Amino acid sequence: MAWIVLILSGVLEAVWATALGASDGFKRKLPTLIFIVSMAVSMAGLAYAMTDLATGTSYAVWVGIGAVLTAVLAVVRKQERLSLSRAALLAALIGCVVGLKAVS
Repeated sequence: MAWIVLILSGVLEAVWATALGASDGFKRKLPTLIFIVSMAVSMAGLAYAMTDLATGTSYAVWVGIGAVLTAVLAVVRKQERLSLSRAALLAALIGCVVGLKAVS
């Protein structure tokens, strides 16, 4: 159960990071609200996962999922370009996250 919560919390990290960028310095209400709620739930999920999983592994997986999904969302929203090197590095990051799960 802790792994499922951790993965969902990582997804929410991408949501709050994207909402933070869209909030325009907290000037836009809806993205700011999405940021606040998703960040609180994401942090609570991380804290819950850390009760069963190692802190370093939990944090690395949470950040890795959030970073990859945030980058993918930026590409999908056409805010960033996806180069071959960027895609390879994101794939490597995904491999590292999966590797941490495998050795845990």
